[in-house]
Amino acid sequence: MQTIRFTDKKYASFTRSLDRVSAPSAEVETTVRAIIEKIGDSGDEALIEYTSKFGGPSLTPKTLAVSQNEISDALASLPPKVEKALLASRNNVAAFAKKSLRKTWFRKNAQGVTVGERFDPFQRVGIYVPGGTAPLVSSAIMTCTLAQTAGVPEIAAVTPAGPDGSVNPALLSALSLCGATEIYKIGGAQAVAALALGTKTIRPVLKVFGPGSPWVVEAKRQLFGKVAVDLLPGPSEVLVIADDSANPAWVAADLLAQAEHGHGSVSVLLTTSETVLQKVQEEVKKQLPSLPRKEALKESLANSVLVLVESMGHAVGLANRFAAEHVSVATREPGNVAASLQTSGAIFLGGISPVAVGDFLAGPSHELPTGGAGKSFAGLTVDQFQRRTSVVFCSQESLKKSLPTIEVFGEIEGLTAHSRSVFIRLEE
Repeated sequence: MQTIRFTDKKYASFTRSLDRVSAPSAEVETTVRAIIEKIGDSGDEALIEYTSKFGGPSLTPKTLAVSQNEISDALASLPPKVEKALLASRNNVAAFAKKSLRKTWFRKNAQGVTVGERFDPFQRVGIYVPGGTAPLVSSAIMTCTLAQTAGVPEIAAVTPAGPDGSVNPALLSALSLCGATEIYKIGGAQAVAALALGTKTIRPVLKVFGPGSPWVVEAKRQLFGKVAVDLLPGPSEVLVIADDSANPAWVAADLLAQAEHGHGSVSVLLTTSETVLQKVQEEVKKQLPSLPRKEALKESLANSVLVLVESMGHAVGLANRFAAEHVSVATREPGNVAASLQTSGAIFLGGISPVAVGDFLAGPSHELPTGGAGKSFAGLTVDQFQRRTSVVFCSQESLKKSLPTIEVFGEIEGLTAHSRSVFIRLEE
């Protein structure tokens, strides 16, 4: 991890680098475009070819889908403590989601026309669950549960299988418990393309959800328009804002926890305390050797930085420019600091609140904007699984009251047929 202080000459260039715009590399963009075209042309054949080419199992159209027997075996083999943990997480996510559901409503406008909004679940969605370096069981819960809570009848999940064609039993169980109606043993950009475009085996969906690798994210970006997408979440990020009251061991643990996701992950500390900066650096070195994924951590920590800032106001300003996925506020008055944070994906108040609680259990979905997208996008919410339709109903009297205003707009815009479509009803 590099360290930077506000007194350093490189501090100005560092702060400029916080104004991020996420964009794919030319190589990723070209590769993904070719994959999408081939899936569109050859369907299952191309899907099977890419799955094998990128280290997955040798599949056939009949073995693309996880069988009901495989799901039953996974559920039967689930240790009680694992099942308890999955259900605890699912129940919290579902309870949070129910509070966020948008409800149909109607009212009368000033002219007496009944207007309103109707919210219906999408009828078929696709869920991408990463499973490359680790089976992200929590991602299955944080996406599928929202679809289930929204009442989506068809939830097609995709996740990479191992070379032997099997999917992690805990991940299969989580998908089943959270409402997946179909599960396919595929990953990467080709899986997103299959969901969006459809193949002989996999029917196309209306919207694609879920985090993934740069290739997965780029596939979602290129396919937007052919299919709806939720957001474009990339590698994990955490930014910690700390004053001299912060516990360095806790801060270091949070930085390491998000760096554990590996390639591309970013961990940032902004602190007003030189002592905290030095002790966090020591704690990272102390805790790292005991972690099983230390090689992946070393790669991520190369992207990470510990920063001494001049004041808490400067820390907040830099945090808003960086727009991190997770922001931990380890200060004496975390609520006051958090009130000024405008671009964070999720905020964790106080040093006692680890980001891992949000990753696994708390309730809000952990699929959050990254790469600076938090300036424009919020994290995944249940209402993204709902389709909004506006509703208008006129009575004879309310239509009559509406006519004068509509006639004015028709004259201004030169759209007299619009006015006529109202008048003709009143003539009768």
